[in-house]
Formats: sequence, structure tokens, C-alpha cells
Amino acid sequence: MDLSKKLKLIILFLLLSIATYAQNADVSALVKEGIELNNAHNYTAAIEKYKQALTADPENIQANYQVAFSLFSSGKGMDGVPYLNKVVKTSNNFTGPAYELLGSIYDAAKQPQQAIDAYKAGINIKPDYQPLYFNIGLAYFRSGKYADAELAAMEAIKLDPKHANSQRLYGLVTFHQNKRAPALLALCNFLLLEPDGPRSAEAYTNMQSILKGGVLKTEGKTDAANIALNKAIFTAAATTNNRRYASPADLLAAQLKAIFIAIGQLSEKQTGNEFFTNYYTEFFYKLAQTEHMPTFARLMDLSANKAADTQWLQQNEDKRKALEVWVAGEERKF
Repeated sequence: MDLSKKLKLIILFLLLSIATYAQNADVSALVKEGIELNNAHNYTAAIEKYKQALTADPENIQANYQVAFSLFSSGKGMDGVPYLNKVVKTSNNFTGPAYELLGSIYDAAKQPQQAIDAYKAGINIKPDYQPLYFNIGLAYFRSGKYADAELAAMEAIKLDPKHANSQRLYGLVTFHQNKRAPALLALCNFLLLEPDGPRSAEAYTNMQSILKGGVLKTEGKTDAANIALNKAIFTAAATTNNRRYASPADLLAAQLKAIFIAIGQLSEKQTGNEFFTNYYTEFFYKLAQTEHMPTFARLMDLSANKAADTQWLQQNEDKRKALEVWVAGEERKF
């Protein structure tokens, strides 16, 4: 091949490379604009930008995912399914989120089994993607499959112990199975992470229901080990009945201390449910034997008695920090 032909080929290659680079840059710019529009809740304009990007590059993973996300956000989730099917054809950074979004679309469309199937498919491919376990747990919970929801919540917590909603989910699904000890400790863990807010008020109400021996309409039967734990809660809480306390938080501190110790001592004699024993029981048993229980109880009580507890916590900032240091330094096993 003579020099002139080589030069022509080199020039052609460079031109093609420049054109490809320019196209990729244009697609990236369109996707970026779409994300900004989506964040501003201008979903129609965002969808248009993504579709422009897909005209230039129909297989672009991010553009396909983002258009589906904006369609879902605008109430047209089912229209996003074909785009997500393109995303999940190969394993990529958007595979986990794509299956999560697929499940959410089916869930919103009142198709619970399809949602569960989507989450399962995602877990098979991305077993370390925590939101899939949390969302399949929610889907199971809404379908009344509490045992399956419990297992999913456990996996979600293992992958992200600081995800407050996973703690709340575990508390709810165990409560619905009349497993009051796991429910109580999970709700306490949730309130430790999220002591104030609408969900915190709900968690506090459920916690008080457990302390007072209340029942759920859908409460299921349970085994001998959980019956013993349920009885331990009732007995321990009753030991505080004949005393007067300066505040609701002081009463709660006494109740929870007695319960944590009772559950901790009983769990040492039981076998099975290592997750509950290792992760929850040991932690709260140790906490009950520290000077941090009054501070802990103020956080548990915050959504119910906000003014008094906020004032106490502000006046005892050193105690709150000491509790936070203790929690951060306490190794928790699964």
C-alpha cells in the first residue's frame, strides 16, 4: 500500500473517531440535561432529552434507564418496561437499579408477583445490591408473606445495617408473626437511627403496643422459643409498674433496661435464630448494662414527647455524644 493510501486511511479513521467522540459527547450532554430536568420534576422535557439521546445511540444504558425512571416518576411506569429490558440484557452499573425500578413499576401497577419476580431476577445477578432485598421484603410484606419478608429484611440489614427502613421492616414483619422480642429490638434500632419523624411516631406506637401487651389483627402463631421471649417481655415490663417516674422517658428507660436484660439472659439459653441473637440481643443486652440507658430512652421517646426530650438532649449533649461513641465502637455480628 503506497503512502497516499495510508494517509487517506489514517485521515478516515481520525474523522470516524472524531465523529464517534462527538456523538458520545452529545449523548452524554443530552442525558445530563435530562437528569437536571428530572430533578426539577419536569418529566416531559426530561423524557424528550433522553429520547433524543436514544435516537443517536439506541443501546445507551444510562439513557434507557433514565427515560424509564422519568416515565415512572410521571405516572407512566409501564411505558418504561421496554427500556429497562434493554438495560438488564447485560450486567452493568445500572443492572441493580434497573431491576429495582422494574419491581417498583410492577408494584405500583398492583402486580405483586411480577414485582417479586423482578426483584428475584435482580438478586440472582446482583446479590450485593441491598435495595433489591429491601424492596422484595416490602413486596412480600404487602402480600402477607411475613416469613419471606423477614428473611429478605435480614439480608437487607446485613448489607446495610444503617438503613433505617430495613430495621423498621424487620420490626413490622416479626411483629405480624407475634415475634415480639425481635420486633421490639428492631423498632428500637430503627428509632436509634431515626428518632424523629412520621415513621418514628409509628414505630413508637408499635413499641408501646408491645410493652403493653397489645395484639395485631393479623398476628400469627409462633413457636415455643418466641412464646418464652414474649412472656419475658411482659414479665420484665411488669416489674416497673409499682414505681413512679419523673418522666415518660424515665419509665421507658426502666422498662427497656429490664426487658433487654431479660431477653439477653433468656437468649443465652436458646438455640436457633442466630441473626436475632447475635445482632440484636447481644447489643441491647450490653447497652442495658451501661450508663447510657437514660439517653437512649430519650431518643426512643422523642417522637412522643418532643419538647421535653429535645430540651433534655440539648442540656445533656455530652451524654448523647457518649452514647453515639459507644454505639459506634460496639461490634455487632450477624
